[in-house]
Amino acid sequence: MVQFAKVLSRVQPSVTLAISETAKRLKNGGLDVISLSAGEPDFDTPEHIKQAAIRAINEGKTKYTPVSGIPALKQAICEKFARDNNLLFSQDQIIVGCGAKHLIFNALFACLNPGDEVIIPAPYWVSYPDMVKLTGAEPVIFLCTQDDDFKIKPQKLRKLITSKTKFFMLNSPSNPTGVAYTKAEVKEIAGVLLEHPHVLVLSDDIYESMCFDGAEFATIASVEPKLADRVITINGVSKSYAMTGWRIGYAAANVDIIKAMSKVQSQSTSNPCSISQAAAVEALTGPQGFISENNKLFQRRRDLVVSMLNNIDNMNCHKPDGAFYAFANCEAFFGRKRPDGKIISGSVDFADYLLSEALVAVVPGAAFGAEGFFRVSYATSDDLLTKACTRIAEACSKLKE
Repeated sequence: MVQFAKVLSRVQPSVTLAISETAKRLKNGGLDVISLSAGEPDFDTPEHIKQAAIRAINEGKTKYTPVSGIPALKQAICEKFARDNNLLFSQDQIIVGCGAKHLIFNALFACLNPGDEVIIPAPYWVSYPDMVKLTGAEPVIFLCTQDDDFKIKPQKLRKLITSKTKFFMLNSPSNPTGVAYTKAEVKEIAGVLLEHPHVLVLSDDIYESMCFDGAEFATIASVEPKLADRVITINGVSKSYAMTGWRIGYAAANVDIIKAMSKVQSQSTSNPCSISQAAAVEALTGPQGFISENNKLFQRRRDLVVSMLNNIDNMNCHKPDGAFYAFANCEAFFGRKRPDGKIISGSVDFADYLLSEALVAVVPGAAFGAEGFFRVSYATSDDLLTKACTRIAEACSKLKE
């Protein structure tokens, strides 16, 4: 019998990916399943970006590239940071990887040792704690409540930092809640971090362009320049440009951190796809107007979903500031009986019930470190969202006290 690495016993497969795969399997089996579990836009990649990839193929740009990315893409990333975030980087402060997720892992793997601690506010993206565990370090989870708008407060962060703290992870707008920290809130958090020069910051900005109601995106390296040398800013083209399958993310940090991340990457994936890199250059330097148009659709869908979920008796849903997720409180249904006699004991049971009874796939809050909730992705059509929310309401009405 194969003896696997002991560290694998500390981690779990991605819940969101598992649910999405289950939903696809049921749908392929002929069931009318509506999946609200996947974290990807339903829009197609814009045509000018696809054409750039086709040109790259026709021009023979199909060979290995530098491990950390081609110069043209690094330059485009530098220009993007200067244009959108008032951050000035040189190309040796940039690394391109196979998606933002890949670069988060590279950053943690390059910087963490066993015994180090990483502060992760919950609700968190499902992969954060497990990636930390794979390095041998320890995630320190702090649950941010709905009453606090799912945001960590400066005084709470201050109490969590110890001599073992190596990283603080900040994701805004957030997956799964969609909340976005204001510039003032980021400034307060930065003030705490300035008191602890041994703490690095991983700023996951992948949903940067998806802020609603006129909200202004704020990234910590820009808000507090004194922290810039300790911040690893993660971003990518997946969400803003509807390029999830192209697998291109990028990171900016001080030169030494980027060198360490490149070393990790050189012994794992090597360079990201050459064709995808060419497409990403076009994404960052080409027309940007479609992003705001897409955001108008996302905001309309948000309003639709939040309204419909809040109209369900005993359910309430916080109105997100960005991204394309709604995080609804379903705790009132725990302890209730399904039509088949089974009892809903938690968010996993609730999500399972919605999939079996309503044929709607959602992600349980437990996967995000927040029992009592479930996540809905509204990155699909208005018709499907309306149909799905109607089904959820009908399923909830069948649960008996």
